[in-house]
Amino acid sequence: MTRFPHLKQDFAASLVVFLVALPLCVGVAVASGVPAELGLVTGIVGGIVTGLMRGSSLQVSGPAAGMTVLVFEAVQEFGLPALGVIVLATGLLQIAMGALRLGRYFRAISVSVVEGMLAGIGLVLIAGQLYSLIGAKAPDSGLDKIAGLPEALVDAFGSGAALASLAVGVGTVAVLVLWKRVPARVRTVPGPLAAVGLATLAALVLDLPVATVEVQGLLGSIQPPSLGAFGELANVGLLGTIVAFTLIASAESLFSAAAVDRLHDGPRTEYDKELLAQGAGNTVCGVLGALPMTAVIVRSAANVQAGARTKASRVLHGVWLLLFAALLPNVLAYIPIPALAGILVHAGAKLVPVRSIVSLWRDHRGEALILVVTAVSIVAVSMFEGVLIGLALAIVKTAWEASHIKMEIVDKGAGPVQAYLSGNATFLRLPKILDSLESLPQDRPVELDLSGLHHLDHACRTALETWAERHSDAGTEPVRVTTAA
Repeated sequence: MTRFPHLKQDFAASLVVFLVALPLCVGVAVASGVPAELGLVTGIVGGIVTGLMRGSSLQVSGPAAGMTVLVFEAVQEFGLPALGVIVLATGLLQIAMGALRLGRYFRAISVSVVEGMLAGIGLVLIAGQLYSLIGAKAPDSGLDKIAGLPEALVDAFGSGAALASLAVGVGTVAVLVLWKRVPARVRTVPGPLAAVGLATLAALVLDLPVATVEVQGLLGSIQPPSLGAFGELANVGLLGTIVAFTLIASAESLFSAAAVDRLHDGPRTEYDKELLAQGAGNTVCGVLGALPMTAVIVRSAANVQAGARTKASRVLHGVWLLLFAALLPNVLAYIPIPALAGILVHAGAKLVPVRSIVSLWRDHRGEALILVVTAVSIVAVSMFEGVLIGLALAIVKTAWEASHIKMEIVDKGAGPVQAYLSGNATFLRLPKILDSLESLPQDRPVELDLSGLHHLDHACRTALETWAERHSDAGTEPVRVTTAA
């Protein structure tokens, strides 16, 4: 038995993942408003550093479309030098959470909130990248992006350069959509690479007036955070951004791990160790001033489907990214920006779970409402606030459903009126409880039986005591209360 029994499968899978990751790394970086090489740096770290660590053996990490909107907003508000500080702090928080064994608790986050978060990100990403398709500058807020699209598209039809850019972008999306229908032999080339390659070839052959990626060189793009940049940690807004990065990157990685586990029969993910691995990778990315990383389901699925058996495939994909960035960085200068925008529009569309919304609305309307409200809040307000609104809604819904209360009134026409309460009496059900009790006859004695309650919170206990005192004062006999033994 050889030392590396699966090296052949892992080597082949690593090449596939590299070809999938290359255009996505560059596209996410450009859309995030940072040098294209920084996307490659994050992909390299995700492959070599995070890839070597324990957690999920077949999951691949790198820059993710799901973080694009948040990174862009952070760079616009705090500047590129502060990005390294944010990512470094995110990595250290993830390491701390992994060491405290908090990774498993991310599975307790409502799936509707996570899907709503991804849907909101997808909508903002699509809206922003549609401007890049026509070579225009996108407004800052999500609502402005959507509101300004009709006028921007109308203006584009009056410009030859904008139409050329739009044609490249739309052509890229078309290739991605139709790629699954081409012969299997042709599909050995990953769709994103084929789409970008064809767009680049068309732009060169037809000499199209489209913007291309600006190249700075790998070493020139790396900007470790200066000591002065750490002074930004006194900014409350920046601290909120760090929390948002940590929660969203961690949730996306661990939910991706759960999805990848369903794709293969190998070892299951160790969630706390995976969180440690993600934290280590983000710490290194922060030191290098690169983009944050998460586990990425597109690359991970490609890794599994290509036959990967061990972590060697993801480590090797990081090596191939490093060799490309070191030896062929100038190739990036030929890639049209609208082609990268097309890839991200396609990726953003996959983040919007239309089928899940329809299914949830049919069977679980409360969950569907949480998903939609979370997505709309992210578009209308911001990423962080939108996720908080979604979490708050999920908690309120759970509390409402958990506080099921049943009241039974027995009135035999003579003697005391008997009121039986069972279930969970919480403040959420207090109006219903008091309405029923206050409708009881004032001139009759009442026996209130609370022995069937599993839980009685302070608000309900106080309200019931107050009602009993008032009823006793108004009636002929005091209210008799029976509680559980």
